[in-house]
Amino acid sequence: MEPPMTLSSMTGFARVQDRQGTLGWTWEVRGVNGKSLDLRLRLPPGSDTLDQPVRRLVSERVARGSLSLTLSLDTPAPEPQWRLNEGLLHQAIALAAKARGAGVKPARLDGLLALRGVLEPVAEPPEDEATRRTRETTLLASLAQALEAFQQSRAEEGTRLGTLLHGHLDRLAVLTTEAAATESLRPEAQRERLRRQVADLLALAPDRLPEDRLAQEVALLAVKADVREELDRLQAHIAGARDLLDQGGPIGRRLDFLSQELNREANTLCSKAQDIALTRVGLEMKAVIDQFREQLLNLE
Repeated sequence: MEPPMTLSSMTGFARVQDRQGTLGWTWEVRGVNGKSLDLRLRLPPGSDTLDQPVRRLVSERVARGSLSLTLSLDTPAPEPQWRLNEGLLHQAIALAAKARGAGVKPARLDGLLALRGVLEPVAEPPEDEATRRTRETTLLASLAQALEAFQQSRAEEGTRLGTLLHGHLDRLAVLTTEAAATESLRPEAQRERLRRQVADLLALAPDRLPEDRLAQEVALLAVKADVREELDRLQAHIAGARDLLDQGGPIGRRLDFLSQELNREANTLCSKAQDIALTRVGLEMKAVIDQFREQLLNLE
């Protein structure tokens, strides 16, 4: 039998920094709740080829959430390299000598070197394909570590969420038991209430209410007052939610569906309530269910 999966929050954070030779980098991952996987990716200029591999890596590890993922590179500025245009320099020296013969102040070497074109910057050689692939492989391996740390932070938050959600379900179970035990749901109280309602009906129209119509009205009153089905469904939904929490994994959407069903039954319970005690229990149920659903917003 496979062990249960852990719960995971959609809120998390991780940062991984590393350096290899002259290249340093930082991956930063932040996540908050979202209906689906929404990735906002920020890569430094010249890293466009990383876009698709990064998105694929994230989608393999994260099911839901709004993620912000940033890569920062730290590389030392290259020392400028210069190439001497010797032909142009010789022309400048010859012109300077001719000018000196005409009585012009002799030119200094630094002045000659400052002439446009005498010294030319040497462009950095383009990165070869093998070097680029090696660098990308290293960066993606580092990203995998960052995502692992990110998932660990989400799992820790998921454990805390699981404790809170179990607590809400425990409270709902207690309230369901309290609802079933209210005075208005005792058989004797229900019979007495139904007897009074039938008497009121007969008092309103003693001669104009056929027997079959009276039977229909009595049946309708009985159905409106009966909340046993709602209580049974509440218990079933609570048990189902507990099973999902124990199962773990990305169960947020299924739990959200169950929370809607819990809320529907609590609403019906309130509408059928025949006394203040049952109404108060139903309203507290709704408050607990709202808290339950609020916590679910962060669950993957």
